[in-house]
Amino acid sequence: MDRENKESMEEIHLRILRVTDDLRMIQRELNCAAMQAPTDPELMEALADAPEMETIQVLKSALDQMRHFLWFYMQVVTSDSEMGEKFRQTLRQEAAPHPTEVEQQFQSATDAIMLRYIADSKFRKPN
Repeated sequence: MDRENKESMEEIHLRILRVTDDLRMIQRELNCAAMQAPTDPELMEALADAPEMETIQVLKSALDQMRHFLWFYMQVVTSDSEMGEKFRQTLRQEAAPHPTEVEQQFQSATDAIMLRYIADSKFRKPN
C-alpha cells in the first residue's frame, strides 16, 4: 500500500471512530428523551412532531443503507471463496474501455445479486 492510500485509510479510520462516537451520543440522548417522554407531555409531543420524526427516519434510512453496504464490503474484503476473489479482481481492475463478455456477465450477475439482496432486505426485520 503506498503512502497516499495508507493516509487515506487512516483518515477513513479516524472518521469512522468519530461517527461511531457521534452515533453513540445520539443514541444516549434519544434514549434519555424516550425515558423522560412518558412523564412529560410537552416532550412527548415535540418528539412525535413531523420534522423530528422525519429527521429520525432519514437517520434510520442512512444507517440501514450503511449496514447493508458494510455487510457487502465485509463479504468482499474477507471472503476467501473463489467468487470473492473474482469479485475483488474485478474491483481492482481499471475500467476497461471495452469490457469482455465474461466481465459484462460477471458485472450483471453481481449487480443482480446486490439488487436482490437490497430488495429482499427491505422486508426483513433489523437484527
